[in-house]
Amino acid sequence: MTWPMTRRAFTRNALTALGLTLPLGSAQGAERPPNILVLVADDAGARHFGCYGNPEIKTPHIDRLARDGLTADNAILTTPQCSPSRISILTGRYPHETGAEDLHMPLPEGDPIVPGLLQQAGYFTGHMQKTHYGPHADAQFQWYDPGLDQLDGFIDAAQGKPFFMWVGFDDPHRPYQDNTIPEPHDPARLPLAPWLADTPETRRDLARYYDEIARMDGVIGRMMATLAARNLAEETLAVFLSDNGAPFPREKGALTDAGVKTPLIFHWPGKVPVGKRTADVISVMDLAPTWLQLAGLDPLENMGGSSLVPHILGLEPFTRDAAFSERNWHDTDEHLRSVRTRRYKLIHNAYIHLPFGSPADVSESPSWRALFELKQKGQLSPEQALLFQSPRPEIEFYDLEQDPWELNNLAGDPAYRDRLREHVRLLEAWRETTGDFPPSRRQRRGHTDRIRGVFFSDTIPPMTDP
Repeated sequence: MTWPMTRRAFTRNALTALGLTLPLGSAQGAERPPNILVLVADDAGARHFGCYGNPEIKTPHIDRLARDGLTADNAILTTPQCSPSRISILTGRYPHETGAEDLHMPLPEGDPIVPGLLQQAGYFTGHMQKTHYGPHADAQFQWYDPGLDQLDGFIDAAQGKPFFMWVGFDDPHRPYQDNTIPEPHDPARLPLAPWLADTPETRRDLARYYDEIARMDGVIGRMMATLAARNLAEETLAVFLSDNGAPFPREKGALTDAGVKTPLIFHWPGKVPVGKRTADVISVMDLAPTWLQLAGLDPLENMGGSSLVPHILGLEPFTRDAAFSERNWHDTDEHLRSVRTRRYKLIHNAYIHLPFGSPADVSESPSWRALFELKQKGQLSPEQALLFQSPRPEIEFYDLEQDPWELNNLAGDPAYRDRLREHVRLLEAWRETTGDFPPSRRQRRGHTDRIRGVFFSDTIPPMTDP
């Protein structure tokens, strides 16, 4: 969507006052826009970083980015799934709008993503390691390296042009191994989510996950050192985030905050305020318009977010009221939708007759096996039993201020009736505005449900669309 000219003019004037000039469309002699370095963790929850309050994780370099930049405490992903999340971020569209809402679906041919658009403003664009958005998206980058040690080579290849680099880390995605870092985390010291089984196997599983986050942190430290050595730190906006939550039960694949709340840090010396935090709701839908605005380009009409430039530079307060998320097929079929405001979360479960469908790497993990053994013994705690609940409630509603782990469903509480109705209206308006498909009319029906052993079209209950 295009900003009114008055707001665009205000933003340009304010940025110029801060010493930041942006290219003026196709005008001759336009000054150089900033480099953009996007650092994307693979399966990392927000609470698993020191700068988000975790005292045990070893993330000194990411913590430094937060200390010297802006940290968002309520940044929400559009989906807790790998490839749909990445495509959504790069297109500025919700997964059900992209035609790539299920795991492994590629971006449709002809659809633009941010790096291709930035080339119109003279950017040199590249990506490293994990891609996972399909050949048509891959083709919109000009440079690729499967490793993580060629940032110098990429900068050389840019030949002085402003650059956009998307670093898709493999860490901390499963499978895990021991000794990935010189000083591994102590399993006994790690905090557990209340629904995890406190067993040696679970703790070892979590410690290996922590180790991979620490390994990624070391790479980020080296990349930031490269920018500093080449005198590019002050010319580069670095953005750190994840594609979805940790690959543990009730996280990756779930619409809990553990599944869709991402770490989000903006670092830009001399431009982004130092040490600032915001608890306002931010959606990753706003990232694509932000990157385009920095290049002097308007966001596309079909992008659902708004530029964060005036907000991350401290010129205006954040203004988003709600963020929306969805979950579709990811080894198991789901049709979940949610709306999150600063205090409340509403989740709609379409397939209430089935227990929650975790992604395969979660359901095959030591942490899941520990829970399943407790289930077989009849020893699940109430928090753990939520993972196996069947039938599920159609509506879940949580007060995140009082219940940050989302354990106490308030959907039937009369005291929250008005708040619940307000969030139902928000969710329904979003679904109508974005053209969401109903659960009985899926776009594609050829996937096999790997956990339940059926074709996912067979799991769709008969229903009549409203």
